[in-house]
Amino acid sequence: MTSTSNEKATIARTERGLSIAGTRITLYDILAHLQAQYPPRFIQDTFDLTDRQIHAALSYIEVHQAEVEAEYQEILKTAVETRQYWEEQNRERFAQIAVAPPRPGYEAVRAKLQARRAQRQAEKQ
Repeated sequence: MTSTSNEKATIARTERGLSIAGTRITLYDILAHLQAQYPPRFIQDTFDLTDRQIHAALSYIEVHQAEVEAEYQEILKTAVETRQYWEEQNRERFAQIAVAPPRPGYEAVRAKLQARRAQRQAEKQ
């Protein structure tokens, strides 16, 4: 277990990486929200953390910034590689699905989805 003296083992290294002990919330989850400029109170509410847990997470990230950031970047890189691998593995299946006729009874849903996609594309331009 990893902790600083005032954290009393609140931060633990698990198979998921650095985590808030007793939760499935990683410090990388917290870091992503911090990088998106969410305030600590919002992050605390989002993950339903106690004052002690959010304080321990923020303190650990501050004290070990380089380590946490390096691990987070490695996780992001691995996630991209994994997504690319599975997209390649399923490319043919995705192509089959894209050209398949809509299932009976889903025509309205598919039309609504296509309209939303077109609207999003128009908003991007």
